[in-house]
Amino acid sequence: MAEITVTTKDKVYPVYISKNALHEQAESLVSELSRFSQVFVMTDANVAKVHLNKLDELLAPLEKVSYYVTPAGEEAKTFAVYEDAMTKAIEAGLDRKSVLVAFGGGVIGDLGGFVAATYMRGIAFYQLPTTVLAHDSAVGGKVAINHPLGKNMVGNFYQPEAVIYDTSLFGTLSEREMRSGFAELVKHALIRDPAMLVELMETYKMPRDLYEVDLTPYLARGIAIKAEIVSRDETEQGIRAFLNFGHTFGHAMEAYGAFGKWLHGESITFGMIYALDMSEQLLGLDFDKNALLKWLAALGYEVHLPKNLDFDVLLEHMKHDKKTTFNEITMVLLEEIGKPTIQKVTDDVIEATFKRVSQEGQG
Repeated sequence: MAEITVTTKDKVYPVYISKNALHEQAESLVSELSRFSQVFVMTDANVAKVHLNKLDELLAPLEKVSYYVTPAGEEAKTFAVYEDAMTKAIEAGLDRKSVLVAFGGGVIGDLGGFVAATYMRGIAFYQLPTTVLAHDSAVGGKVAINHPLGKNMVGNFYQPEAVIYDTSLFGTLSEREMRSGFAELVKHALIRDPAMLVELMETYKMPRDLYEVDLTPYLARGIAIKAEIVSRDETEQGIRAFLNFGHTFGHAMEAYGAFGKWLHGESITFGMIYALDMSEQLLGLDFDKNALLKWLAALGYEVHLPKNLDFDVLLEHMKHDKKTTFNEITMVLLEEIGKPTIQKVTDDVIEATFKRVSQEGQG
C-alpha cells in the first residue's frame, strides 16, 4: 500500500491508496472513528447502490452511525441539498465531537467536506473516495458547492483527517466516469511530469485499458504531485493555481451545460485543449498537440468543441471564475510540458483562442 503524507499549515494527514485499502485500513479506521461521539456518512445514490454494504460491514462495530444519501452527480452540490444535509445532521443529533465520512466521488467529497467545515463551525471528516476523479478532489482540502453562475463558488479550505482510497471500487464506474477522472491524471502529468505523460500515452491506448491496467501507481503519483504543491501553497495564493490548468475554460463549459451536460473531466479536457492552444500562441509552447488529441480521441474523449457554443455566455462564466480579479481573466498556461505559469489575458485573446479551437475538426 502506498502512503502519501499531505502537510499543510494546520494539519498533517495520510493518504492511503491500494487496490484493497478499505480492508487493509479497516481496523485502524474503526479505531479512529470510535473516538467520536457519532459517525455521519454521506454518499450518493449510485455509490449507495453498489458499495454501501462494504462500508456497513466495516462500520458495524460502531454504535452510532447515521447515513445521508444525496442524488448522484453535480446536482448534489446545490444549496438545497446542502441545506437538507445540514438538517439531517442536526436531526441525527451530531455534536462538535461527531465525525463525517464522505464516501463517494468528487461531488460527495466536495459537498461532505463543506458540510463538515460549516456544521457547528467545523467537525472532523474523512475522505473515502470511490472514483478515479477523486484522486484529485479528495486531496488538498478544497470543499465547496456550486452556484448557478459558477462552479465551486461557495466553499472553503478544510483538510480531512485522512484519505483512504480503495481503487478496487472502480470496476462499477462507467467509461465516461473513468475518462472523467483520468483527465485529471493527464492534467497532473502536463503541469508537472512529462515522463509520466509519455508513460500514460504508452500504457493506456483504448478505453478497456482504463479497467484492465492498474491505475493505482499513476494515481499515487498524481496525488504526490498535488500533495507537494498543496504543502507549499494550501490556500491558493500562488503555485496551487497551477492545479487549475484547463479549469478556467473547463468550469465555464460545466456552467454552460448547467453542470449536467458534460462531466467534470470532459469539460476539463476541453479546457486543457483550449489552454494548450493559448500556450502555443502566447508562450510559444513546443508540443505535439495533435498527437495528444489523437490519443485522447482513441480513449473516447471528445476533443473538438461542440458546434454553436455561445462565446458571450462562456466568457461571462469565465469571468465568474475564482481566479478572475478586477474583471481580468487569469489563465494557467504552459511554457513547456511540466512548466506552468499564470498569466492575465484580455477578452480579445480569450475570443481569438475560442475561434481557433472551435474551427479545429470542423473543416
